[in-house]
Amino acid sequence: MTFRALVHDAINFNHYRLGSSTRRNHRNMRDPCHLYVVRHGATDHNMLKPPRMQGRHIDQPLAEYGRNQAAAVAEHLSNVAVSAVYSSPLRRSFETATAIAAQHDLSPVTVEGLAEADVGRWEDRSWDDIAANDSQAYQAFREDPVAFGYPEGENLAQVTERVVAAIDRLAAGHSGEHVVVVAHSVVNRLYLGELLSVPMALRRRLPQDNCSVSQVKWRPEKVSVATINATDHLAR
Repeated sequence: MTFRALVHDAINFNHYRLGSSTRRNHRNMRDPCHLYVVRHGATDHNMLKPPRMQGRHIDQPLAEYGRNQAAAVAEHLSNVAVSAVYSSPLRRSFETATAIAAQHDLSPVTVEGLAEADVGRWEDRSWDDIAANDSQAYQAFREDPVAFGYPEGENLAQVTERVVAAIDRLAAGHSGEHVVVVAHSVVNRLYLGELLSVPMALRRRLPQDNCSVSQVKWRPEKVSVATINATDHLAR
């Protein structure tokens, strides 16, 4: 099965929590929390050719282009009855979240668990540089990013655990509401990949463009992904 087919089949599958039954009486389910998972707007590092990783310690603001992207996604979500906007504490996410929240007379709430992955010694480096000059660690990471995470940083299982826990906690408090979560490339890919049961080594292939929107319907018993990486609002 191709990666595209794997993701397509996963999106069209109802994702039940472990221990829950697919024969559950739907009338007893809580109203879902509708999550809008947004990646932050572009920074100078994102716009380099090739881009360089920022991780969680390089805390750049949005570039002018990124601010325009943030304005576009804010306008796109302005007609949604958003109850809350949550953000990574890093500046690039918080600035994006602030633009979105302003459309709803809200202030974004920072959540430490949404911070980008700690990429260790690969911070401020491009993948081309890493492949050429740290080839052994690079190959190990590509083959098994759980056993061999970002050198001197987190592995993907650690990031997934904290991100899923953080989003579960905030979604549980917003039954029947629409909530925006603004985070990062690795964070969003790992969260969506977990919901879709994508193998860990393949989750980095899930698309997450700057200021894209992915929609998730969250209940404690059942979580489903409606869209991944919607970007039509950025082409206007």
